[in-house]
Amino acid sequence: MKTQLMELIIAIGLLAGCRTSAGPLSQPSPSAFTLTSPDVKADGLLPLEYTCDGASSTLALNWSGAPVGTKSYAVTMHHIASPTDIHWYWEVYDIPASVTSLPKNMTGMGVLGNNSVNGQLAYTPPCSKGPGPKEYIYTVYALSADPQFTVPAAQVNRAVLLDAIKDITLGSAELHVIYSRK
Repeated sequence: MKTQLMELIIAIGLLAGCRTSAGPLSQPSPSAFTLTSPDVKADGLLPLEYTCDGASSTLALNWSGAPVGTKSYAVTMHHIASPTDIHWYWEVYDIPASVTSLPKNMTGMGVLGNNSVNGQLAYTPPCSKGPGPKEYIYTVYALSADPQFTVPAAQVNRAVLLDAIKDITLGSAELHVIYSRK
């Protein structure tokens, strides 16, 4: 009786994927959602071309491992100057789920939100003020639906976008880069 009970406990543990004295249930782990760029490594220096001191190009981005159920993506780029001072440079949403990359100087993909530099519905390159390195964060959000807004497109800032996607975000991936002006 005691042996049968132990076998039953081990079997239930194995079925549930729990660790038991018999060992873990062997299952492949799901792919991690990742964001990369062919032009800069994670935590690397952002090339001059992608800043106000260069050609002001948008960075090429690639992502993989999106969660199951992804219907669209949103991409943002921001810098946190302080906890109460966040600058955003790029917002793109309504990117189809079939898209897993944005080319350098991307156009015609998704819908642009505004930026905090000039309020335009456009990308604006980082142009950090003051000495020292600054961190810029690119984020791709996998969404279960297209975001819905109660404001006109020209008013879709970072806070509005993040509020619109908070309940439909399945996952996100970030790429952190550094830029330091001379």
